[in-house]
Amino acid sequence: MKKVISSLFLLLLLAGFSYQSMACTNFIITRGASADGSVMITYSADSHVLYGELYFWPAQDWPAGSMLDIIEWDTQKPLGKIPQISHTYQVVGNMNEHQVAIGETTYGGREELASQPGAIMDYGSMMYISLQRCKTAREVIHTFGELAATYGYASSGESFSISDANEAWILELIGKGKEEKGAVWVARRIPDGYISGHANHPRITQFPLNDPENCIYSPDVISFARKMKWFDGEDKDFSFSDTYAPLDFMGARACEARVWAMFNRVNSDMGQYQDYAMGHLVKGKWGYTTNRMPLWVKPDKKVTVHDVMNLMRDHYEGTKMDMNNDIGAGPFHSPYRWRPMTWKVDSIGYVHERATSTQQTGFVFVAQSRNWLPDPIGGIFWFGVDDTYTTVFAPMYCGMSKVPDAYRVGNGDMLHFSPTSAFWIFNLVTNWAYTRYNYMIKDIQPLQQELEKKYIYQTTTDIDKKAAGLYSTDKQAAIRTITDYSVETGQATVHRWQDLFQYLLVKYMDGNVKVEKEGNFETNPYGVAVMPLQPDYPDWWLKEIVKQHGEVIKQLGPSSH
Repeated sequence: MKKVISSLFLLLLLAGFSYQSMACTNFIITRGASADGSVMITYSADSHVLYGELYFWPAQDWPAGSMLDIIEWDTQKPLGKIPQISHTYQVVGNMNEHQVAIGETTYGGREELASQPGAIMDYGSMMYISLQRCKTAREVIHTFGELAATYGYASSGESFSISDANEAWILELIGKGKEEKGAVWVARRIPDGYISGHANHPRITQFPLNDPENCIYSPDVISFARKMKWFDGEDKDFSFSDTYAPLDFMGARACEARVWAMFNRVNSDMGQYQDYAMGHLVKGKWGYTTNRMPLWVKPDKKVTVHDVMNLMRDHYEGTKMDMNNDIGAGPFHSPYRWRPMTWKVDSIGYVHERATSTQQTGFVFVAQSRNWLPDPIGGIFWFGVDDTYTTVFAPMYCGMSKVPDAYRVGNGDMLHFSPTSAFWIFNLVTNWAYTRYNYMIKDIQPLQQELEKKYIYQTTTDIDKKAAGLYSTDKQAAIRTITDYSVETGQATVHRWQDLFQYLLVKYMDGNVKVEKEGNFETNPYGVAVMPLQPDYPDWWLKEIVKQHGEVIKQLGPSSH
């Protein structure tokens, strides 16, 4: 029964009945796995009600006795107050001035642990408080544990990616429900040279009990499970994931599959786990899944920051779950399926795939930390809004002193359109593109790739050198340099996307395709548009129409009148 409740909870999450970040995807790249020696984590904050904007908290000194309001990130509900510390660090998005970054994915877990009376520390507050207080990833891990233990944990199960300029960790945590105050958790450092990820299901199974350099955990993470009668084996056999969130079909197919898809693109041995990703699970003692894929893998070759951006763009292309070509993609091969994800025909249940690239993304980032540069310059928060497949990652230095107006908090919201908001401009493009996807994506992605390559390999490289050269003699000038660049680049990106929307609207209006010649729409000698193209539906689609509706729309010959 507990497993059934957990499965229903997951189905509700995936169907979109949740708030902000209950359907997110994170990848983790260590220094030894990246082409330039940087540490990277990614995060797509996927929610049907999350507005994509770039958070900003400047560094600040606080008077003695100051209190901090705890506001639940998902709902904006006030939860309580805690003492503020004397000094807080600057935070741009999910990255602070010391190159520490945090992302998350919600997994829910056992239903008995989903609610804790009197708790005031939700997962979002834990992330943003820790970013304002911590200089390293290890400090974040300990701060998470202290916050949950002191104030109670007010959310369901969460997995976190935590990085700094030297290390990357995965931390998995769940509250103790009504039984006790606080949470149980375990954190593992990703070995250098490897990559990892998580997507709405916990991935830490067994873990080393005596290796504090690489594994940190709450002292009662196993004893609490014993108390709840969920585990009675030897400590070394204990699996955090299998105990606190038993894996089922949807956990594999809708969650683990996204991590597998990323692993499969960078490691040639991952084909052996495709059946696992598709939900074919083998169960052993205590109900543990015995055919799980590894927590981390070594990529066949080191990945660049642009590779990582493109890894966040995936619809299971090239696999059995490819969303581009089955009938659900429609005549224009759209790799998107509107919610709900689960449905029935003749009492048989079916699922739509849940891919890394999805329509309901609020914001997405690649946080890149580089230890060979001063912290304000070394940390780049590559930030985008809306669908990862069509967004543009714009560079935001962690030491910048303000954010671009197009991305700032308060420029529009989920219920109020703003013509200057990055979120709304990118949504104009994607929502228009969904109507004739296989045509418009060919106009969108070349511009996307052009801008990102320019930012990564040209302009940002130049700013790195300029700002680093200034930093030792004039820190304020260096900060102005990275701020001006981040703001101007962010604004320019949105302006290019505004132009792109106008171009796509004109070109594909009313199901037609305007004719182009030498970079312009073609006209007759008198300036009037020539007749647009009217591409046919594919034959397979026409046959389906005939199959379902042919007797109604069949042309009748003269003898029939």
